[in-house]
Amino acid sequence: MEELDVVVVGAGLSGIAAAWHLQAHCPDRSFVLLEARTAIGGTWDLFRYPGVRSDSDMFTLGYSFRPWTSERIMAAGPAIRDYVQDTARENGIDRRIRFGHRVTAAQWSTPQARWTVTVATAAGERQLSCRFLFFCSGYYDYAQGHAPVFPGQDEFRGAIVHPQHWPEELDYGGKRVVVIGSGATAVTLVPEMAARTAHITMLQRSPSWIVALPARDSVGAALQRVLPRALAYRLVRWKNILLAMALFQFARRRPMAFQRLLLGAARRRLPGFDVDRHLLPRYAPWDQRLCIVPDADLFKALGTGRASIVTDEIARFTPTGITLASGAELPADIIISATGLKLQMLGGTRLTVDGEPVDLSQRVAYRGAMCEGVPNLALAMGYTNASWTLKAELIARYVCRVLNHMRAHGEDFCVPVQAGPRGETRPALDLSSGYIQRAAAVLPRQGERKPWRMLQNYLHDMVSLRFSRLRDGTLRFGRAEP
Repeated sequence: MEELDVVVVGAGLSGIAAAWHLQAHCPDRSFVLLEARTAIGGTWDLFRYPGVRSDSDMFTLGYSFRPWTSERIMAAGPAIRDYVQDTARENGIDRRIRFGHRVTAAQWSTPQARWTVTVATAAGERQLSCRFLFFCSGYYDYAQGHAPVFPGQDEFRGAIVHPQHWPEELDYGGKRVVVIGSGATAVTLVPEMAARTAHITMLQRSPSWIVALPARDSVGAALQRVLPRALAYRLVRWKNILLAMALFQFARRRPMAFQRLLLGAARRRLPGFDVDRHLLPRYAPWDQRLCIVPDADLFKALGTGRASIVTDEIARFTPTGITLASGAELPADIIISATGLKLQMLGGTRLTVDGEPVDLSQRVAYRGAMCEGVPNLALAMGYTNASWTLKAELIARYVCRVLNHMRAHGEDFCVPVQAGPRGETRPALDLSSGYIQRAAAVLPRQGERKPWRMLQNYLHDMVSLRFSRLRDGTLRFGRAEP
């Protein structure tokens, strides 16, 4: 059986970051990346629907070690995919990736201080042994999205499409299109498709909070013109980190003022539009992630009349469209079910520790990076209120700290252990979004106090993961049996 120091699962944004930090900070460790699919990029290679783009600014979604050079704040999916692939190629990381390797199970042995990793490949099942297992596979189910079945769905004579499985041959030119949903995918699809469709309608049961931001960072562009590239990138990155944190705190502490700000901006852009009905959600800002529309493209599409929003519930599908609960009819040639994602931890891998199955939904996350009672395993979990990569890189650096600490002290494993009663817990991702609520049975938990609390705060996590004591009384270290 092949033996390695580290196995990284996933070759998306997080996996490439993990590999770069391992090469930089643990250069003498052997490691591979196991990628279930056949390409680098993860989410950004999977999603191919029209207009797919980041909903975080690229100066923070991009890597700290490889500057994002475009002036565009929100980048298109193909540009992000190219950026991740180029990063892997330029740093030799692509040579460490094994494609078509889907991890199905991992068994930890405390006496041996090793993980035995079972992998499904085209050539059959094989096993690897490693000292540390680092999951960078995100939390989306790549096999299928959330696709509720609607009454009469089989009667519809047109095409029904889920954005996660976008057919390349789909021709929507001159067609009547209905997009079911109001989240980030829906607000991306509608303005992108509006230029070619006969008409496109965003059908929502209830609105989401939408904020229009400039597509170009003028301050960042000015800094890049007058300062050295590396310095300008660091300044723009920190500007965006602090600005995002300030806006989040403002929204949380003064939700009504933040709400008035968003609704006022919408009313100025859409005079005569029923903003209260179609753009005023039932929840407070940041109870769910905000939907970003660069250069107000959704509002512009609504203003042209080629796109519209309908707020109602679906009664049933018909052969030619959708009947609404209000009795109105929405004619459609194509229906896009932008109804959300399914979450899946560890890519569906079955974990056991010393023969005992591990149910992550019953475990508490430690510093947002490891799990209670699970040795030598880390998970790259990004932020819900900021760019994913910010947290993913902090966790990658933390894993390197832990690996180097164990080697320096002649230790073989570390495991977070709860001392005393656990106390109250809640989901690790504390949002009211449907895809989060549906995943309560698979997501790990978080506690009420550090280091078991996940604060969704970059500055706090930077201190916690980069500078805190490793031997904090909670992370326990040990050696393999002779």
